[in-house]
Amino acid sequence: MKPDQPGEGPSLLYGEVRSGLLQHSVELEHGAAADLLALRHGEPVRTSERPNLRAVSPDLLTGVDCALPTGSHRSVRGVGTAVSRAVLTEGRVLQASVRARITAATGEGRLAWSHYLAHPGTVELTGRAGADDLAEGFLTAPPGPALDLGALADRLLTDIQGRRALDRRAPFRSRRTFLRWTAVRTDLTADGPGGRFTIEDEDHRTLRLVLDRIDPAAVTAFCEDLALHDWLLTTLGRLIERSGLGSRPGADAVLRLTPAVNHLLHLWMPGARVEHALAPLWAGLEARPGFTRQWSAAVQRIRDHLALQAVGLNPRRHHGD
Repeated sequence: MKPDQPGEGPSLLYGEVRSGLLQHSVELEHGAAADLLALRHGEPVRTSERPNLRAVSPDLLTGVDCALPTGSHRSVRGVGTAVSRAVLTEGRVLQASVRARITAATGEGRLAWSHYLAHPGTVELTGRAGADDLAEGFLTAPPGPALDLGALADRLLTDIQGRRALDRRAPFRSRRTFLRWTAVRTDLTADGPGGRFTIEDEDHRTLRLVLDRIDPAAVTAFCEDLALHDWLLTTLGRLIERSGLGSRPGADAVLRLTPAVNHLLHLWMPGARVEHALAPLWAGLEARPGFTRQWSAAVQRIRDHLALQAVGLNPRRHHGD
């Protein structure tokens, strides 16, 4: 495995983001959002209002000492800490994000925990495995005894959703999605950074990034942004499907989409918080699978039906049915 390089970052960084609707009847305002994400006493919650309201919790460290999954099923072990944090967008969409950078061990055998705590978010590898092998293992590993960052993210999300400040009266039903991602550092051609986004099933996505420089904070923010917009697109599609739009007569279908109009449509801002060096990754996703193209088509469909209802037209009658 390649050693970390000054100015280039680790050779392997990976993580998982879980996204879901905040279980509360209204959007949380600035102060309430900061209170909800105050996960460490005395540590500030970072908030910003442009381009949209966003609150980010302090980082939490979790010690890990376990097997690391590999694509080749080679036996390797990792010791260190993973970094977790929560992100709340517009007081409505809650995310839990966990990451770890994988590096070669600095010495023989296990060291004192003070050593690992001095390197937050770093897991040191004991054994022989390459970055690609470790990345493939992480993306494809089933639940088990190996390092499971998703379990940490799920626990954090569940903990926040269960807090007393929330009334657990969400405006509509939705499901969580999760994005498992890896970033491998390598020498790139003139094409620049690349990524492969895959929808594994209804709720599970994977992202494989290849970069010539890995900034853990910037890469994590990019993956959180992607996970947010994937959740928005997925949730809007499910709301449209449940509404019966196009098959249910009258205004009932449109009324069923009121929560989408009130709580989701204004959240779409892909790439607005992504570092400039990673902007080409979003451009690639916009080309294929075309996130904004899909979102715009769904939103336009909703608005067309709203307009028809506003002028008292029934689409079925309009077409002579």
